[in-house]
Amino acid sequence: MKALVYEGVRKVGVSNVGDPQIKKPDDIIIRVTSTAICGSDLHLIHGFVPNMPKGFILGHETMGIVEEVGRDVHKVKKGDRVIVPFPVACGHCWYCEHDLWSQCDNSNTNGEVGGLFGYSKTYGGYDGGQAEYLRVPYANVGPTVVPEDLKDEQVLFLTDILPTSYWGVDMAGVKSGDTVVVLGCGPVGLLVQKWAAFRGAKRIIAVDYIGYRLEHARKHNGVEVINFEDHDNTGEYIKEITHGGADAVIDCVGMDGKMTTIELIESMLKLQGGSKSAIEIATQAVRKGGTVVLVGVYGARYNMFPLGDFFARNITLKMGQCPAHSYVEPILKLIREGKFDATDIITHVLPLDKGPYAYEIFDQKKDNCIKVILKP
Repeated sequence: MKALVYEGVRKVGVSNVGDPQIKKPDDIIIRVTSTAICGSDLHLIHGFVPNMPKGFILGHETMGIVEEVGRDVHKVKKGDRVIVPFPVACGHCWYCEHDLWSQCDNSNTNGEVGGLFGYSKTYGGYDGGQAEYLRVPYANVGPTVVPEDLKDEQVLFLTDILPTSYWGVDMAGVKSGDTVVVLGCGPVGLLVQKWAAFRGAKRIIAVDYIGYRLEHARKHNGVEVINFEDHDNTGEYIKEITHGGADAVIDCVGMDGKMTTIELIESMLKLQGGSKSAIEIATQAVRKGGTVVLVGVYGARYNMFPLGDFFARNITLKMGQCPAHSYVEPILKLIREGKFDATDIITHVLPLDKGPYAYEIFDQKKDNCIKVILKP
């Protein structure tokens, strides 16, 4: 089969690889109908995630048709159309039973974190879904059948960015009348803005430095926008215009934020896991007693982390990998009822063969790219 594979830092290729096989009785094989490139995939190709061998199949936002089922599979059957949440979860360990699906104790023998599709040996070594076929383990737990009357584009994001964005707003405790700052106007940031409005936030401020993404946030989500390059200290500016800071700041940027020269050097030398620019804005933009949520992916350790700024102002800090399984059904219900739509963030639909080009325009912010869907 054809698949998109990691070929080195900032290098993605299309390769012919072996078809996946049923390995355990609760495995399934799906024929991929749609898959997407996620912002966290860029962390892989930028070299920020360890144990990423050349030839590793990328991708963790995937849906398709069930082609084969293991003998112990009872949740889905051949021919079902399913979405596959990005965490690999067994369903019966302590963490799964307490809705911490992304921290599954049994899905990753390579470390203490849970397994993820297409996210290096560190996260379990599971092949990704940017391919023609995908093996899905624990098929009685993760895959969810989706209605035939909904298009792939309406439900594909249930695999990651829809649950992740909702979870960020949920963790932040956003409620009616709140002021919310969203750092980053990539796909997750744009959806966080939508969910904040859905939860009744009175004022939503979106921060980025890419003009077309800020314009999308303003036009489609009706939020205030700030280009952080227009201000010497964006966090202090937000504190000023909000008269003391936001109730919640949600960081959708992660380690790929705009780096200082020192951060770039430290990251290349593996002395630091990327940028912390968004975190530094958050420390200043949140009000005393407010909440900062990190849904953008961070890795390794960070020098000069502003812990004292959080401590001194009684800030609640929450973060982590989204336990996506918990949110699939509630969000799917909203989509079916026409109460939530994420399709406006899709800017490109391309064949899988164009994957390297898709990564290029997504990574380098070309052609007004916000979200790419690939069709095998």
